[in-house]
Amino acid sequence: MSDVVTKYTDIAAQQEAEIAKLKEEILALQNGEVELSPEVEKLKVENQKLKYRLGHLLRSIAEEEKNTAKASSDDANVMTNISQKLETVFATAIKASFPELPNPSVAVESSKNDRFGDYQCNSAMAIAQQLRAIGKKTSPNEIAREVVKNLPPSDIIEKVDIAGPGFINIHIRRPFVSTVISDILNKGVRPPKTGGKRRVVIDMSSPNIAKEMHVGHLRSTIIGESISRLLVFAGHELVKVNHLGDWGTQFGMLIAHLQDRFPNYLTESPPISDLQAFYKESKVRFDEDAEFKKRAYTLVVKLQAKDPDIIKAWTMICDISFKAFEEIYERLGVKNLIPRGESFYQDMMVSTVETLESNGFVKLEEGRKIMFTDAGKVPLTLVKSDGGFTYDTSDMACIRYRIFEDKADWILYVIDAGQSIHMENIFAGGRMAGWYDPAKMRIEHIKFGVVLGEDKKKFKTRSGDTVRLADLLNEGMKRSLDKLKEKERDKVLTEEELLAAQRSVAYGCIKYADLCHNRICDYVFSFDKMLDDKGNTAVYLLYAFTRIKSIARLAKIDQAAILKAAATTPINLTHAKEWKLAKCLSRFPEIISRILSELLMHMLCEYLYELTTTFTEFYDVCYCVEKDRQTGEIVKVNMSRILLCEAAAAVMAKGFHILGLEPVNRM
Repeated sequence: MSDVVTKYTDIAAQQEAEIAKLKEEILALQNGEVELSPEVEKLKVENQKLKYRLGHLLRSIAEEEKNTAKASSDDANVMTNISQKLETVFATAIKASFPELPNPSVAVESSKNDRFGDYQCNSAMAIAQQLRAIGKKTSPNEIAREVVKNLPPSDIIEKVDIAGPGFINIHIRRPFVSTVISDILNKGVRPPKTGGKRRVVIDMSSPNIAKEMHVGHLRSTIIGESISRLLVFAGHELVKVNHLGDWGTQFGMLIAHLQDRFPNYLTESPPISDLQAFYKESKVRFDEDAEFKKRAYTLVVKLQAKDPDIIKAWTMICDISFKAFEEIYERLGVKNLIPRGESFYQDMMVSTVETLESNGFVKLEEGRKIMFTDAGKVPLTLVKSDGGFTYDTSDMACIRYRIFEDKADWILYVIDAGQSIHMENIFAGGRMAGWYDPAKMRIEHIKFGVVLGEDKKKFKTRSGDTVRLADLLNEGMKRSLDKLKEKERDKVLTEEELLAAQRSVAYGCIKYADLCHNRICDYVFSFDKMLDDKGNTAVYLLYAFTRIKSIARLAKIDQAAILKAAATTPINLTHAKEWKLAKCLSRFPEIISRILSELLMHMLCEYLYELTTTFTEFYDVCYCVEKDRQTGEIVKVNMSRILLCEAAAAVMAKGFHILGLEPVNRM
């Protein structure tokens, strides 16, 4: 761009000189009263155009320099994404090779087999089709050769070779990967470069007031929390919303039962210890006692009218539930959930219906106010024939609030797959109303399957009841302690360390068993499988982490010494297993980028399992600490390998945090 600026500057200066000379000649005539010739006027206009273009170029350069400086600053806060960098290199080569293609395919991915290099560019086949579409027939192999010929210089690529019909195998420079590992040690595990910070509202967990959380709430809570942690790690601003079931006809029966059981509830707080039992008692009365049922309905009307005494009863019931929910959330490490139940949107539903009505989206059918969307044949029922609102009304008010009041750029609903049709209808309703543009705002249903028992049926207790979440967590604690004692860990760990290990295994195995499966599918809940210390389980990963953390202790190297060594010691990657582990570690940003796109957390589990098995291969043949066989004294410490271990532990720890697992240094 600087050459272009020089060119325009020279032309402008030359023309300025010509204009000045012509002016002198003209002014030499009759007292300067002679009009300028057409040639001079033409030169003046051209000169003004050149000045304008020069100014535009100078502003562009200043903006480019500003963006470059910002990019350099941003790069300091992100990890190097090798795949992304390679895509940039190959995009340059492909554009140079085939300038006639407006959007040529650029596909780079890590190789599954080391025999085919470290990465592969698989664009040749797609480019061949694109060229054929514009009347140019070229083989993928010829395309690959042309791309390789036009590759720009790169500090990442050692060499490339072409295989098969046109696959380009890419071999990475080991010193480059070594700097990536050093970067992890010196600057920490950071996110990859993303498309910029966004304001995200995530709807998760969503239990019902007056009912205990059960296994049905497990997936929304665990998946929602993990996605939340991922988004925070990536630098997004997060609003975590708990869409509680805290409104409706069931509160009429609960309040009626409260009035009968605790008539002094307005002055004395009712000692309700088991809200689930209280709910069941009121439900029995509601189903069997016609007078009680009638009174319950009148109380619903009073609740909707915001009668102070009835609102106080409703608040008491909600507060008891909140306390029980918070105990579960604390055990699962879920924080910063904002409780916004269905009640929160009650006052907004009238204006929501009026807005949709005034814009011509509402039809009257058999006394109901409905809205047809382009998502399906079933319309949204906004107002029932009796004048009451529905879940459709509440959810339309909810999405409207999240768009206009929360000012979200990205909205996620972590809700079971059974609600897919309903959610598609709500999203379509908001889109048709003009509340959001799908090209600018991302609104998604993060759907998931159900939890099955080992009999492949919906997970229930032996008596057929839904499994309470508290009971599930308690069972996990009991079984994890049994597992630790079976390995005689209770004999080497302090009481405090044993409790920390028990919690780590118990809650970690429950979370990981859920997250390691594709969330869209159902999964079988089995304590025996999830507590296995072999295979893709939390126990296997957590044990591996504690082993990695023990290596530095064995070498008698503290954290200060590790940090000092990380700043000066190059990471040696000459051994095949060192190289394999380093490459695996360097792929972490690529994995995070993929998950941010698809929000499938099992990809992170698969990566951590691969990293753990790769580390085990490395540790089995690459000695980090050598001891004298006779005395047991340390005779050699390979600091480069110690640092490689520390980098592995750092990446694993970050992955664990995103998944909600809490590793311990001793287990």
